Order: sequence, then C-alpha cells, then structure tokens
Amino acid sequence: MIPNPGTEDRSDPRHLRGLFDRANALAEGHGVNSVFVGVAGREGDTLASDFIDFVEAELRVEDQIFRLLRERAVVLLADVREEAGRAVVERLREDFAHRFPTVKELEIGVATYEVLPGRQASAKDVLPGLFRDAPRGRC
Repeated sequence: MIPNPGTEDRSDPRHLRGLFDRANALAEGHGVNSVFVGVAGREGDTLASDFIDFVEAELRVEDQIFRLLRERAVVLLADVREEAGRAVVERLREDFAHRFPTVKELEIGVATYEVLPGRQASAKDVLPGLFRDAPRGRC
C-alpha cells in the first residue's frame, strides 16, 4: 500500500518525510511520475500566504502539501510529469488572481523537481533546488 500522509499536521516534519516516501513508492512500485513543486514568497508577504492556502484548498485528493513557513510550501503532485506540474501551478496562479484581484501582483517563486521511476528523491536533494531562486527579503 502506498502511504498517504494526508491526515497529518501539514507543518510537521514527519509529513514532509511522508511526501517523499509517497513519491518514491509511486515511482518504484507503480512506475508513476510525481512532481515536487516549491512555492515561495517574501517573508511577511500575506498574499503569498493566501495563495498557498488557496493551492491547498484546490489540490486533488492524491496531491499533498507541506507548509515550511507561512510563505513557503512544498507541493507533491502525484501522477504528473514536470511540464504538467508547472501548468497546474500556473493555472492555480491565474485562477487565484482572477478570484481575488489585488492592487499588488502576486510575487512568488516556483520551482519543480520530477520524481522518476529508478530515481529516489530525498529532502536533501530536492529542497535546495526548489527554493534556490525564491524571493528574498521582507515584504
């Protein structure tokens, strides 16, 4: 059975480990690709925090989110390729902007990492790349 960490506290480090276990189990046990998406805003940016809340509410049942900080999260999109994962986040970004128009434009960094069969993903390997180009400084 593939672990689904969906019922845990989404800011508990064990939940993050569960996301990696799930992605690796899908890749190895079923040959299913998954994509980790890093979403990051500037420290104190309430709009980025609201966007992450929106993403969490819009995710499919099989997808998961881990909240690192109010303005940073790791999203696991199961059974998608990297290009589709980027398209999902862009579609969510456009939907958020349409539903909640603001004077200030949403300023977030988005990066992806595809988990392929035969390629184990670990937090040590994935997280630095997801947040390397994240917006810096306070809002």
